[in-house]
Amino acid sequence: MKGKQVVLYFYPRDDTPGCTIEACSFRDNLPKFAGLDAVVLGVSKDSLDSHAKFINKYSLNFTLLSDEAGIAHGLYDTWKEKVLYGKKYMGTERSTFIIGADGKIKRIFRKVNPQGHEAEVLAALKD
Repeated sequence: MKGKQVVLYFYPRDDTPGCTIEACSFRDNLPKFAGLDAVVLGVSKDSLDSHAKFINKYSLNFTLLSDEAGIAHGLYDTWKEKVLYGKKYMGTERSTFIIGADGKIKRIFRKVNPQGHEAEVLAALKD
């Protein structure tokens, strides 16, 4: 990936509503990312088998990385305490990192709304 911009996005779970919206938006706009010399990589704690099913079901045209041990989540500080219906639990904070062609983080998006996020990322890549 050296010499390319990398869009590294962390998402909670394969084949769930928000994650599917986000993945399909990246899929549908992949030519625009390629035109900016950028590669899209998705990361979740799901297994490789789960990723394969998700990729096949939605014809995803980019790589999904499995971080079952949570190492990348820890390095990028995306494993956070969350609250749902008053119950606390640990989970992935939907986040995106743009890594420049020089290998340095260029932009960070935290607590991402999956709807329209690809447009924000494309705009940031153009800066």
